Amino acid sequence: MWNIPNILTAFRIVLIPVFLAVFYLPYEHATALAAFIFVLAAVTDALDGWVARKLNQMTKFGAFFDPVADKIMVAAALIVVVEAYSSLWITVPGLIIISRELIVSALREWMAEIGKRSAVAVSSLGKLKTIAQMVALTGLLWQANNWVVVLATMALYVSAILTIWSMYVYMSNAWKDLTDDTAAN
Repeated sequence: MWNIPNILTAFRIVLIPVFLAVFYLPYEHATALAAFIFVLAAVTDALDGWVARKLNQMTKFGAFFDPVADKIMVAAALIVVVEAYSSLWITVPGLIIISRELIVSALREWMAEIGKRSAVAVSSLGKLKTIAQMVALTGLLWQANNWVVVLATMALYVSAILTIWSMYVYMSNAWKDLTDDTAAN
């Protein structure tokens, strides 16, 4: 169970409270350090899957654990960003992103129960959405200057649009199964 990819994923989970503690430190460069920790977590996210495939170390535990770690890290970052900016312009896309994660996670669980998990498997659109989220959150956490914040906010909106689009794709793929009431009777 504790192969290299799963250790990287566990490391990402351990980084979450570290990230939160650093973000709230009363230190001039705390936000930059928190952004660095967030980037480190994002790198481990990309690395664990690559290592698992490269070394043939894919496990059921890893398949479960990796997306959970991702969602917790993104949710933690979104929550602190929403709080830090205290702005409707940041809160709305943040809520869209978190809501989509809940909806798609529930949809995947339900589709797995009926044996159709592959209909809502992770797509390249989902990966593109994740990249946009990571760029947006890194900039918003860093708060380096107004240009970084403006560009990161724009990336957050791109991420929110990709979030809605990818959710639409997943829902469309599952729509027939969701609306087939003959199976429920």
